[in-house]
Amino acid sequence: MNTKNLVLMALLVGVGAVLYIIIPGINGGMKPDFMLTMMFIGILLFPNVKSTFLLGISTGVISGLFSTFPGGFVPNIIDKAVTAFVFLGLVLLLNKLANKVAVGVILTGIGTLISGTVFLSTAIFVFGAGAIFQELFVIVVIPAIAINAIAFFIIYPIIGKLIKRTSFETALTV
Repeated sequence: MNTKNLVLMALLVGVGAVLYIIIPGINGGMKPDFMLTMMFIGILLFPNVKSTFLLGISTGVISGLFSTFPGGFVPNIIDKAVTAFVFLGLVLLLNKLANKVAVGVILTGIGTLISGTVFLSTAIFVFGAGAIFQELFVIVVIPAIAINAIAFFIIYPIIGKLIKRTSFETALTV
């Protein structure tokens, strides 16, 4: 892992944080998690354990700091770490196919589903969050799956083209 890769991962997390902050809440203030989308892009670009660990933890901490969900800090860290490694497993399983936009959109949907499930389960288990799992899942997670998939569909090809024009060594350029 070199400095250029770390800088690119930090930029992805930073862009995700900015998008997360400026996008207004939906369904009672809950927000789609664009940091998750950027984390998925980072994992697709750098599909290795070290990068995934850094992306998962940094995304979790920053998401937790900006979370509008009561007691959302700890569940965000847990959910991003778990989701990052499950997503990495799927990417490694699919190998070169994972870099196709259509496959990436599907993986983003699956990753968002996993993230939402882990987050809600953790929040309800640890903090006894007042809402019912199914209710929150339908109101927040399902729309987030669609929004994150659309965001990935728009953002990933742009980042892919930019990466190919630079000297970055990523899964797209190898």
